[in-house]
Amino acid sequence: MTIQKLTNDIIYVGADDKTLDLFEGQYIIPNGISYNSYVITDEKVAVMDTVDNRATDEWFDNLNQALSEKQPDYLIVSHMEPDHAGNVQKFAEKYPNAKLVATIGAIKMMQQFFPNLNLTDRTITVGEGDTLCLGKHTLHFVTAPMVHWPEVMMTYDDFDKVLFSADGFGKFGALDTDEDWACEARRYYINIVGKYGAQVQSVLKKAATLDIQKIFPLHGPMLTENLGYYLGKYDIWSSYKPEDKGVFIAYTSVYGHTKQAVEKLKEKLVAQGVKVSVSDLARDDMAEAVEDAFRYDRIVLATTTYDGGIFPFMETFINHLKAKNYQNRTLAFIENGSWAPVAAKKMRAEFENMKDITFVEPVVSIKSALNEQSEKQLNDLAEALAK
Repeated sequence: MTIQKLTNDIIYVGADDKTLDLFEGQYIIPNGISYNSYVITDEKVAVMDTVDNRATDEWFDNLNQALSEKQPDYLIVSHMEPDHAGNVQKFAEKYPNAKLVATIGAIKMMQQFFPNLNLTDRTITVGEGDTLCLGKHTLHFVTAPMVHWPEVMMTYDDFDKVLFSADGFGKFGALDTDEDWACEARRYYINIVGKYGAQVQSVLKKAATLDIQKIFPLHGPMLTENLGYYLGKYDIWSSYKPEDKGVFIAYTSVYGHTKQAVEKLKEKLVAQGVKVSVSDLARDDMAEAVEDAFRYDRIVLATTTYDGGIFPFMETFINHLKAKNYQNRTLAFIENGSWAPVAAKKMRAEFENMKDITFVEPVVSIKSALNEQSEKQLNDLAEALAK
């Protein structure tokens, strides 16, 4: 990416990365990721975050171009995750007079990530409500603990009315990717931040008191129009409300009989006008399956009994949902087992301690392959889900 002037005083100096295969070591990113960084030029110059070490050279080239002959006075460190703070030490060494501005938690993490960095007289500790005047721009710091690390803060620039939102409102995908925002922003939010809905709700309440006209996140595009749309999506996601009415069916199938039952259920639901999404947990992106589980108001889990328990891919999927505080959904089960089907009982037990889960009967219990009895159960389940 080349530098981009976003306002009269704010310049984008980040970088795209289309060579990384897995974000955070687990999330497939077919269209890459952006590492966003910004420069605010005023009487004092503030750099808003660094980038991942994978983009060090490009970032410093962009930074040099944006600064021209100026020297930065401050580096604002919103978040110490290495994809944003990877170059804090290199920045500090290149600009020895610049102060590092961060929360006390972030400063502690700097010492952990960069044990050889001498922070004596180099840091300014800020917290909720603190400000930093650059000239006509005054930066207001908004703490955002556990969105999604404990040291995170956001920064509001009262002159250009920009919220530098850290990982909030971010998405997968490089900036030059032409794709719908919501799809990859939803997958990003649910899988990375989803556990911390209460903390996101707290930050949204703080944001409502500010005159925000632009949102500049650390990943994904700068949001400059229709901010109500993005804020609305975050309110839905962080309050664990279903975004769409429909049924998501997540399944595993060993020899195809459970898959056959899932396909028949889908046909019956679609025939009744129900929107249906289906995921094969052994083959499809697990992060997208988790995303759809949160997106729809109803979910069907279909799997085989395996070693007296739940088939491994389904077990992994359920563990992901538990880790993200899955709640406020309607759930149904399809199980298969040639001699002792117990998968439905085992799956239900995993959800019984989750908040506001409604179970739908009947459980479809297949002995090897669909027969007259399990076909009737499938019909009854389709009717119950369609209601």
